[in-house]
Amino acid sequence: MGRGQTLIVLFGAAVWPDGRPSPTLLRRIDYAARAAADAPDALILCSGAAGRFGPSEASVMAAALIARGVAPDRLMLDEASRDTLQSVVATARTLRGGGYRRCIVCSDRYHLPRIRLLLAALGVRAEAGPAAPGHGGAGRRHWTYMRLREALAIPYDLAIVLARRRSLLAARAP
Repeated sequence: MGRGQTLIVLFGAAVWPDGRPSPTLLRRIDYAARAAADAPDALILCSGAAGRFGPSEASVMAAALIARGVAPDRLMLDEASRDTLQSVVATARTLRGGGYRRCIVCSDRYHLPRIRLLLAALGVRAEAGPAAPGHGGAGRRHWTYMRLREALAIPYDLAIVLARRRSLLAARAP
C-alpha cells in the first residue's frame, strides 16, 4: 500500500499541567508508535483538543511520536475534538475525504469497542491497533472505573450518531 491508503488514528487522553502526557496518553502513544512501525506508509491522525492544562493532546502526541522516530510528514493533527465522539466524527470525515482503504485505531482496550462501534455506525470499518494485554499497566481501580464509564457512554454516543449521522458526516474533515 502506498502512503495515504492506511490511516492510523490515535485517540487522546489527559495532558498534565506541565505539558507532559498522562500515563494513559503515554500508553496510547506507545500503541500508535507500534502501529506506525508495523505500517510504515500509513498516515497518523492525532486527535485531541487542549484540555484543562497545557497544549492540545494532539500536539503532545505528535511531539512524542516524532521523538520515537515517526516522520513529521506522516502526522495530521485534529486539535478541535474534545471527546471520543468528536474524534470519531473527525476520523470518519477524514477517511471519507482522503480515500483511505484501511483504518487502525489506537487507544486503550476498554475504549476500543466504543470507538469501533461508533465508526461502524458512521460506515467506517476500523481495526483495533496494538494494545497491551489485560489492564495495560493501569491500576485495577482505574480500569474498572473506565469500563463502567464506557458502558454508560456507548448507548449515549450511539444514540447521537444514529440520530444525527447525516449531519455529522456533512461537515468537512479537520
